[in-house]
Amino acid sequence: MSLASHLDELQRKHGDIERELDDAMNHPSVDDLEIVNLKRRKLALKDEIEKLKAKPTTH
Repeated sequence: MSLASHLDELQRKHGDIERELDDAMNHPSVDDLEIVNLKRRKLALKDEIEKLKAKPTTH
């Protein structure tokens, strides 16, 4: 998998989690622990995206 396609996939997953998190936060019946786990997953993806973007590319 190329770096660009890997980044695209990570960004897609990040967006999916963001939408899931927004939905969860709008439903009072959702457990706070689930919201915390979604936030952690979202942050982990963001960190991985930033790390990959910072990698120097070799041609």
